[in-house]
Amino acid sequence: MIEQERHVLVIFPHPDDEAFGVSGTITSYIKQGTPLTYACLTLGEMGRNLGKPTFATRESLPKIRRKELIKAADAMGIKDLRMMGLRDKTLEFEDDKEMKNMVSQLIDELNPSLVISFYPGYAVHPDHEATARAVVRALREINEKDRPKFHAVAFANNTEENLGQPDVVHDIRSVKDEKLNAMRAHISQTARMLEMLEEGIKVNDPEALKWVTDERFYTYDWNKDLVE
Repeated sequence: MIEQERHVLVIFPHPDDEAFGVSGTITSYIKQGTPLTYACLTLGEMGRNLGKPTFATRESLPKIRRKELIKAADAMGIKDLRMMGLRDKTLEFEDDKEMKNMVSQLIDELNPSLVISFYPGYAVHPDHEATARAVVRALREINEKDRPKFHAVAFANNTEENLGQPDVVHDIRSVKDEKLNAMRAHISQTARMLEMLEEGIKVNDPEALKWVTDERFYTYDWNKDLVE
């Protein structure tokens, strides 16, 4: 059973980040009546894929990905979707203070008891890392007794070597259909992976099944220095 929260704030840089990593968790919170806000920082307009077979162009991709994000949010039951309007593949060049302030404003407005994002230093993509740093900087400024919990997604190759086993594991088997539907919504980016994933699920391949059985998170050590 996922712990009841006052309000959950999810912050990721790209459409589909939420679908792959936390869509089962998002759906589970919403189904139990927890208010949830998803702030997506960009439209992923520089995404590598243009559909399979190709149906997008560089010019049309931003509008397509916006529609896909809305469809994914609907699949998860999200009512409060925020599109923050930053540009894909440029977050590492945004002003650190402005990025942190953007997150702080969301926290001040929503008063979440839990924030979900990436773990700095273990999120691989520069946009992921910039987002993670902004979230940690904003949370670090909050007095410890008032600070929301932070559940962080980490998937770098050295994650378990350095961080150990995940601190929080959510069983999402009851909402696996919603997770798959959220991933299907981002079809311009996910078509090939979905083919392999759905075939693997049919034959009970452990590597495929892990996508729809649990979602894993790390809690952040506030005593450590932030990775720049």
